[in-house]
Amino acid sequence: MSESRVMVTVIGPDRVGIVADVATLLAKQSVNILDINQKVMDGDIFAMTMLTDISKAVIDFGELKKLLEEKGKELGLKIHAQHEEIFKYMHRI
Repeated sequence: MSESRVMVTVIGPDRVGIVADVATLLAKQSVNILDINQKVMDGDIFAMTMLTDISKAVIDFGELKKLLEEKGKELGLKIHAQHEEIFKYMHRI
């Protein structure tokens, strides 16, 4: 595992354009999406996880985390970023 790999989670009411909005924010910061998984539960709850690579990002992890949280507030979603190893540790079975 690498500190350059970051998990981004998005949860909230479903609507058109969520994936595009989050992907656009990441692309503007030169963050590469390595893997993406999204689902709409019960017809109206959107949930997405993205494994990203921030090794070529133009901002540091703390700034990216803040930008994503602000975008979440703007969109009425919870967007959270954490290093891959922390995510895996917290979600181990």
